[in-house]
Amino acid sequence: MGGTRKAAYHPLLRAFKEQKGTVGMSTLSVERDIAPTGSIEQAIAKAERAEQRMYLLLFVPALMLVLLFLGLPLAILAFQSFREGDSFTLMHYARIFQEQIYWRTYYDTLKISVIVTLLSIVLGFPLAYAAAVAQRGWSTLILALVMLPFWTSVLVRTYAWLVVLQRRGIINTTLLNLGIIDQPLSLSHNFAAVLIGMLHVMLPFMVFPLYAAISKIPTELLQAGHSLGGSPAYVFRRVLLPLSAPGIIAGSMLVFILSLGFYLTPELLGGGKTIMVSSLVQRNVELYLQFGAASAVAMVLLLTVIVIFWAVDRVLPVEKIVGMR
Repeated sequence: MGGTRKAAYHPLLRAFKEQKGTVGMSTLSVERDIAPTGSIEQAIAKAERAEQRMYLLLFVPALMLVLLFLGLPLAILAFQSFREGDSFTLMHYARIFQEQIYWRTYYDTLKISVIVTLLSIVLGFPLAYAAAVAQRGWSTLILALVMLPFWTSVLVRTYAWLVVLQRRGIINTTLLNLGIIDQPLSLSHNFAAVLIGMLHVMLPFMVFPLYAAISKIPTELLQAGHSLGGSPAYVFRRVLLPLSAPGIIAGSMLVFILSLGFYLTPELLGGGKTIMVSSLVQRNVELYLQFGAASAVAMVLLLTVIVIFWAVDRVLPVEKIVGMR
């Protein structure tokens, strides 16, 4: 190991090295004086082992909490998915791959999650860009308005959308009074209502990662693109979009994975017509008392999320997304 690292573990050696020009002592003699019974390398290795033990001791409490509150419930869930009464069975997993209702539910869940993610990018990018380039006061106002839904319960927001979208809601009443339509539109209890409600909840999870990524882009790069003759669309496509890709991917992961497990908003705004995986789990438990089937459905969804994480990590490592490297 180098002299710099040795000095880090031996302040006395570092002090002697700094003054060796004036006192006339060589590094070799200093090392021999301060470590007469062993080599510097052994002392450094011992200090490293002690440091690793200290980090391990600090890590153990957090690891125990994760295993207790996350690992243990997942282990029980996995065990329960292979049980039917007192016997071991693969019946619950076989049913998922055989019955169309399960395939249809997984397909609808993935489709809704993908659409909500794409719409979040389309609507969230302008908001994030405006907050990143605006003056400090306007930027704070934009972010505060985006954060405002976090201060309201999801249940309250969902019922608010029911009031707005129902047949005698604000939208239909306004359109009828203006004479634009002759009869109320069917805006609630359908696929579109589910998308609107989920998008309202998920949008902040897209805006904030995008804002963090865009705010790190030097404005000189965009100005240079314009000064070299690039159109706004060209600069956006070749400069802004590639540099903000980590924020887009991070926000997309958050929105997509959270959308996969959504329950309350699809259940209320969908009116029972749009069934997602969470609703299927709830019905297996409350209506049919099939805890094994519900556990199998949940485990398949969990495996799907893990595969998605693995695929994204192949394209863009998670460490790079969160800014660790």
